[in-house]
Amino acid sequence: MSKCKVIAWTGVTLWMALIFFLSHQPSTDSSELSSGVVEVILMAAEKIAPELREHVDMVHHIVRKNAHFIIYLVLGVLVMNALKTSGVSRCRALIWAISICFVYAISDEFHQMFIPGRGPALMDVAIDSAGAAVGAGLYVMIAEFKAMKKQSKSWNEVF
Repeated sequence: MSKCKVIAWTGVTLWMALIFFLSHQPSTDSSELSSGVVEVILMAAEKIAPELREHVDMVHHIVRKNAHFIIYLVLGVLVMNALKTSGVSRCRALIWAISICFVYAISDEFHQMFIPGRGPALMDVAIDSAGAAVGAGLYVMIAEFKAMKKQSKSWNEVF
């Protein structure tokens, strides 16, 4: 296996381990972490929208769901990169990346059934999968853009 493949798949594995670690936290620890993030957001937004403090629960919920989306967006990019580095065609890599992330999201929610104060949520699987699909899609779009740019550069060199 080439060094690039090993690095790409190591990135996927480490990111999945981070997701597992975050999901393994009891609800009190997880809530404490997101409450800290919410507090930073509220302090930053206080000058612009002081009324936001009245809606702490709503902001907390939005932060938690966005965290799901962003964490899986990164996973989608990493899995897509690992598959492409392994020589999988773009179309197959896209399908596989989304599928791998979807299965991991399901296993993550199942895992939470055994964590104090946590439980599975179908909506989280949907949010996670959407994030992964956006991440994998962004990877494809950036790859397409780079290919077009490279092609136009070589085309310009001809003329």
